Amino acid sequence: MPDMAGVVVIGAGVIGLSAALAAQARGLSVTVLDRDGPAAGASAGNAGAFAFTDILPLASPGILRKAPRWLLDPLGPLSVPPAYALKIAPWMYRFWRACSPRAVAASTAAQTALMDLSRAELEPFLAATGTLPMLEKRGNLQVYEGEAEFRASLPGWQARADHGISFQHMTAAEMAALQPGLSPRFTHGTFTPGWYSIADPKLYTLALAERFRAQGGAILRAEVMALSPLSDGVRIRHTGGTLDAEKVVLAAGAFSHRIAATLAERIPLETERGYNTTLPPSALDLRCQITFGGHGFVISRLSTGIRVGGAVELGGLSLPPNYKRSDAMLRKAKAFLPGLKTEGGTQWMGFRPSLPDSLPAIGLSRASPRVIYAFGHGHLGLTQSSGTARLVADLLTARPPAIDLTPFSPQRF
Repeated sequence: MPDMAGVVVIGAGVIGLSAALAAQARGLSVTVLDRDGPAAGASAGNAGAFAFTDILPLASPGILRKAPRWLLDPLGPLSVPPAYALKIAPWMYRFWRACSPRAVAASTAAQTALMDLSRAELEPFLAATGTLPMLEKRGNLQVYEGEAEFRASLPGWQARADHGISFQHMTAAEMAALQPGLSPRFTHGTFTPGWYSIADPKLYTLALAERFRAQGGAILRAEVMALSPLSDGVRIRHTGGTLDAEKVVLAAGAFSHRIAATLAERIPLETERGYNTTLPPSALDLRCQITFGGHGFVISRLSTGIRVGGAVELGGLSLPPNYKRSDAMLRKAKAFLPGLKTEGGTQWMGFRPSLPDSLPAIGLSRASPRVIYAFGHGHLGLTQSSGTARLVADLLTARPPAIDLTPFSPQRF
């Protein structure tokens, strides 16, 4: 390896590898560092959706109305373990501030811009990386229990309509035609055809890693401990020694803020711990992804099985997993889709990096313009990976970014 590497991307998840491939496409020499190797984190176990219609931030007045009820249920859609409550209090205060109507309008506009870019970039990116056959276009069905829950959702759908997103409200009979076997407790639904998915998120991320290597890129296993600006680059201290690079992209997911802190930048990144169970492919004849919004989880068909998962547990990086949350979602899924076979599943928990206003951090470090941040996508990392990759490549090559990056500034807090 030369004394000074070109671009070093820290993180071999879907964001980091997408950015690495986009940088390669601009003619840059790229190395990836990751402590566990490709697809070892949240990129392996997500629901597999490109949720381009999901423009509304988690931080919103609606979540504030639901949060007290949800927080009382330790296995509910939104949970904060008592052992972590004090530590997360400053983040929760920022989250509360991000729920104001003005803040929500601004974050929705920014999220929409990133979604539009990501949708536009996705299929060309998949074609360029040889992964286009993995794309599925089955849509998503959001279901509601009763008239009141459905009507409460309508302002959100109006916001989507204002941004040109296509959807169709459905009766119980129309939902039954789309997805046989759904419990009659769900009386209303909304179908969004522009909701895509990938055959399997882990296999997709591993395919990106293979393409990156085939194009001359190196992926090294090492945990990054610290970054230090140099006059002509950045020094990376890791478990195997040190590496100097002309530029660094920090895309280490839920661990990114720890590395940014070594550059004296305090970024309020927290961890949405996500849980799921992946059942055998024969568990259900699932026609599209189904979102049970009132219960905070989804059920998805992957090439490798039926995945039931979601919810938000704000519990940091150190607490042990609470797989009772996976069990609770699986029990509900069985009640909501009685034909679901729940035997033979594999449980998983992963760390989804989340910032208080539901927007990622994409931009330059204050400590050095040679360090680019690309993390904090929450549960939208796969969705926004191709758009983020485009933006990172623009920053690396000093081109005007494809969208205004002001709302995504890592220093906005």
